[in-house]
Amino acid sequence: MDDMRKTSQFQHMAGSDTVREPCVWSSPEGGCKIEIGKQIFCNRSLNMKSILAVGFDMDYTLAQYKPETFESLAYDGTVRKLVYDLGYPQELLGWSFDWKYMVRGLVLDKKRGNILKMDRHKYVKVAYHGFREMSKEEKVGTYGNTLIRDSFDEPDYALIDTLFSLAEAYLFAQLVDFKDNNPGKIPERADYARMYKDVRAAVDLCHRDGTLKKMVAKDPKRYINENKCIVPMLKMLRDSGRSTFLVTNSLWDYTNIVMNFLLESRICDSSKTPNFDWLKYFDLVITGSAKPGFFHEDSRANLFEVEPESGMLLNTDNGTPMPQVGDLSPSIILKESNAPCRIFQGGTVAHLHKLLSIESSSQVLYVGDHIYGDILRSKKVLGWRTMLVVPELDREVELLWELRDTRKQLRLMRNERDQIEDHVHHLKWSLKFEDLNAEQKEKISDELVKLECRRDEVRTSHQQAQRECHQKFHKVWGQLFKTGYQNSRFAHQVERFACLYTSQVSNISLYSPDKYYRPSEDFMPHEYYILPL
Repeated sequence: MDDMRKTSQFQHMAGSDTVREPCVWSSPEGGCKIEIGKQIFCNRSLNMKSILAVGFDMDYTLAQYKPETFESLAYDGTVRKLVYDLGYPQELLGWSFDWKYMVRGLVLDKKRGNILKMDRHKYVKVAYHGFREMSKEEKVGTYGNTLIRDSFDEPDYALIDTLFSLAEAYLFAQLVDFKDNNPGKIPERADYARMYKDVRAAVDLCHRDGTLKKMVAKDPKRYINENKCIVPMLKMLRDSGRSTFLVTNSLWDYTNIVMNFLLESRICDSSKTPNFDWLKYFDLVITGSAKPGFFHEDSRANLFEVEPESGMLLNTDNGTPMPQVGDLSPSIILKESNAPCRIFQGGTVAHLHKLLSIESSSQVLYVGDHIYGDILRSKKVLGWRTMLVVPELDREVELLWELRDTRKQLRLMRNERDQIEDHVHHLKWSLKFEDLNAEQKEKISDELVKLECRRDEVRTSHQQAQRECHQKFHKVWGQLFKTGYQNSRFAHQVERFACLYTSQVSNISLYSPDKYYRPSEDFMPHEYYILPL
């Protein structure tokens, strides 16, 4: 049964052959196999022939930040803001950040100081108070004994759905432990919810004063992964006749530095300064987009054109340059800059559609990393086709493949446990309701004792084996896309809102630009029992 499911779910996965430095698409239909961690997975059918424009987010999509340096930088900056700006004790300055501890898809309970991992039905499966694991009784008592189901949404909860949020989640857990173990050292006003609010305020301060971006701009190679496959991917899309665009919340000065590093590799040499050569890979660039608000067509956000050299913002009339009194018109200024594409700040999706001459939202594929900021709004509000970048997926699917025999054994253990429990229930029913003589009752009672011992053994063995399997994915939170046998909350969101998902954006270059992506067949639980051989 496990092999049949694997065949269904990984029907187009490759063997051991790898693809190195592709300059054109090289998917199975092109004669090459794609390693499992670089494949694109499909939730909803998508025919690339119908896509006229492909858009990209920048941070954590085109630019993959190194958590061990970038997130640590964000963490250190946040701690300093808490101490020097918000009055937290000096002891925090000696704290360190474990960048591997937190994962996406978690939910922070601001009021109680708990960190939760839920399944797709919003049942809490794993819960920690700070760094202390909560018992089953604590979980049920806190989250399972209410008449009305908790929605686990703002304002009482915070959703950790972006890699940017991992450092603040870890710092929140540290503060919860510190408050519990050091009464009186945290400011009196600061309960758990207030501590989380202060952490968020400190994070915002780091972004507003430019602390993080200044450090990244000084040495991009230290904080951003190089990816030499992005340029071939963009060339392939443009050669296939598609428009390409960039929509990022970052402003022009920072965007230009990051994109120079990714597409031109000029910042590696400190003697060179950023230029605008990378713009030739795009038809349109929109910075300072303020997503997810950008995706609301009824938004009244103004659209400004950016003059690349100076970063000066020029007024436009829905993208059309507006002449300035007593000076050169914006169109002349921009023409002199020889920019291969137009650059804007702000605006809305309506401006983007007009500038790219898009007549139908379904003609756009947008690639991003943030479920709420990039994928949910663009999919739900606009009907854009969507691709989610999940860097964690590479390791996740590799482990799934390595542990396929273990997972099969877990399923057999679970089936054995179910069968024993069914037999136990049957014997108990017989003792209670059937007309039995003393000898029959004694025989059934003896058998029942043996079965209950066996049931407890199998249950304990199964639970331990399942826990060990999950810990191979992550020592605390387990498999990203699962909680036990259920899809996790994160997996549920990926399934609902992402037409496609993959581990890195450049995986697009491994497939034909005209590929028809088709999902594997859906199965209801009853269908697993009659799957064809």
